[in-house]
Amino acid sequence: MKLLTKAIEKSLPALYATEKIPQKDKIIKVKFFSPYSNMTWYGVEYDPIERVFFGWIHGQSKEWGYFSLAELESATAMNGKLPLVERDLYFTPCKVSELK
Repeated sequence: MKLLTKAIEKSLPALYATEKIPQKDKIIKVKFFSPYSNMTWYGVEYDPIERVFFGWIHGQSKEWGYFSLAELESATAMNGKLPLVERDLYFTPCKVSELK
C-alpha cells in the first residue's frame, strides 16, 4: 500500500501553514495506523522535501508533534514482508474536534 498518494500530498498544507488555526479547528487530511498496536497518526501539515508531517498522534498518550513518512514506511515485521503501518483508506478529512 502506498502510504501517501500524490492527491493526498497536494491536499496537505505546508508545515506551519495552519499555525494560526486553533488546534480543535485544524483539518486532518490523512490517517495512518498500526493494526498491531494502539498507534495512530493524523496528518495535518506536510513538508514534501523533508517528508515530515505535523499532526495529532494517538498512542500511550495523545499529543501534537512531527512524524516522518520514511519512518512510517520503513516499519515492518517478518523480515520486511509485513508493513506495520497502513493508511486508512476510508478516512474522510475532518476537524480535530470531529474525531471520535
